[in-house]
Amino acid sequence: MSRYRFLAIFSFFILILDQSTKLYIDANFRLHESVPVIRGLFNLTYVRNKGAAFGILADSTVRIPFFITVSIVAMLGILWYIKQIREDQKLAILSLSLVFSGALGNLIDRIRLGEVIDFLDVFWGRYHWPAFNVADSAITIGVTLLFIEMWRTERNNSEKNSATANKEKES
Repeated sequence: MSRYRFLAIFSFFILILDQSTKLYIDANFRLHESVPVIRGLFNLTYVRNKGAAFGILADSTVRIPFFITVSIVAMLGILWYIKQIREDQKLAILSLSLVFSGALGNLIDRIRLGEVIDFLDVFWGRYHWPAFNVADSAITIGVTLLFIEMWRTERNNSEKNSATANKEKES
């Protein structure tokens, strides 16, 4: 399967999951309503985030054009980069597809609502991680997988270079 077809199909499913969960939360929860899923660890809590991660730039007057521009530039960069990588770099294609679909999901919210719907609320005692959504999860998992792929590639290149250097010394 071509990398762009994979990106399109995979992004479609992540986008459907992201937008349908956000629509469900918006239709069935009151703002700031919280429902325990795993007591003492995980709630569904309806919040809206005007900023980026951790509410960064939430009060900025240029936040909407800034976030829309950054999202579009990131997505265009991903489309360009996917063309550059080898077809056999499946993990890189998967990770970039996750980041692309997450960026698209949050971009839709920013265009439609001027903010992002978040609802996944993870905590331990009084320590709360900021609420997030499926798109945020896709971005985080995608970036993590991309770092793993980069580390694996670097390690493999180092091993090949070492093996080549050792063969040259023996000759």
